Amino acid sequence: MQKLEPCALAAVPCVLVLGLWFQGPWALLSAVVVFAALGIMLAGWETSTPALRQFLPAVSLAALGAVGRMLFAAVPDVKPLSAIVILTGASLGSRSGFLCGALAALVSNLFFGQGSWTPWQMYAWGLMGYMAGIWAKHGWLRTQNQAAAFGFVAALGFGLIMNGYTLVGFVRPLSWASIMATCAASLAFDLVHGVATAAFLWLLWDSWGRVLKRFKQRYGLLE
Repeated sequence: MQKLEPCALAAVPCVLVLGLWFQGPWALLSAVVVFAALGIMLAGWETSTPALRQFLPAVSLAALGAVGRMLFAAVPDVKPLSAIVILTGASLGSRSGFLCGALAALVSNLFFGQGSWTPWQMYAWGLMGYMAGIWAKHGWLRTQNQAAAFGFVAALGFGLIMNGYTLVGFVRPLSWASIMATCAASLAFDLVHGVATAAFLWLLWDSWGRVLKRFKQRYGLLE
């Protein structure tokens, strides 16, 4: 199951790009693909039968991220959730990062409202944590500045995925003009999300990173 995870994650943006390029009715197919990706990623934890100590940190951080998102509800797109997801992936590994992002989106939407957007947010935040784990594994997330830059780009990627969901699901007629208009309408919010995520990461990277890595070493957590 773990070998399927990269393909499952890559399938979602591929379907979105194809749907936008051919400007067809791809809403149902894209929904099926994102549900399949979530299923494969979460099933990986189930089939590996991890010890409680293996997934409890990611679950705890997901709860913390959900609370942080709710506490900052009055400030649009200024949320610590993305930073916490990235910290989890970078410190505890890709799979823990995905689990943290997916669960945080699901739990926090109990407050913000569940809907067809929920699985897409679960995927987008989960992918953010998963990619943070990969970058950290290759040594590309060592400093505050590297983490802040990654957070800014990752937040913009989150916005692109949610724009893709909006376009294939709700924008009719779908044309290059409507695609550009939708992306332009969300650009300011995406930039705020990016700057806020970069700022949170810059502030938390060293202190939280040391704590999480020490916890990982002490309890022998796997990637």
